[in-house]
Amino acid sequence: MSVQDKEKWNRKYTEKPTLLERRPPSPMLVSHLHLIDGNCALDIACGSGRHTRFLAENGFCVDAVDISSVALEQLSKTLNNNSVTLIEADLDNYTPHEGRYDLAVMTNYLDRPLIGRTAQSLKSGAHFFIETYMAHPQNEKKDSNPDFLLNAGELKTFFGQNFTVIAYEEFWNEAYELYKMRKQSIMIKKK
Repeated sequence: MSVQDKEKWNRKYTEKPTLLERRPPSPMLVSHLHLIDGNCALDIACGSGRHTRFLAENGFCVDAVDISSVALEQLSKTLNNNSVTLIEADLDNYTPHEGRYDLAVMTNYLDRPLIGRTAQSLKSGAHFFIETYMAHPQNEKKDSNPDFLLNAGELKTFFGQNFTVIAYEEFWNEAYELYKMRKQSIMIKKK
């Protein structure tokens, strides 16, 4: 991402503050949280921090990364503990610490190379949860950049022999989102 991307996201969050309202965590993450051994988590493109807060409330130390200073400032106002480190970073160049995390989370954001770099940040036995938009003829947001949309079943193709798929689904996004969009969700475990 560039300075223009940072400005775009800061403007988007400023002009549409409802995007920063508190939202519930993803059901797949909630239902599989008990599988996570350890408490060191990474939330990439954390935005409003729905997963950052959820993980912190469940005993995790979280590195929350986003390009938007507006989103991170708002998130900092909602945190009640010291277990979260906010990191403002250009995600095009961001590389998480290798072998550090028990859990990585990336939602509503697609950067295929960053997925690979993030997989390297996982400890053996760690989990990676990804949930984002996919191409679908019934999506309401027709002007979406196709580079940022998954193809059907694509999430299952990102990981090789060193990973096991724990859960996968395709579904319509949450009702509170601005546009009706099809999504994919996956929970994998590193061997």
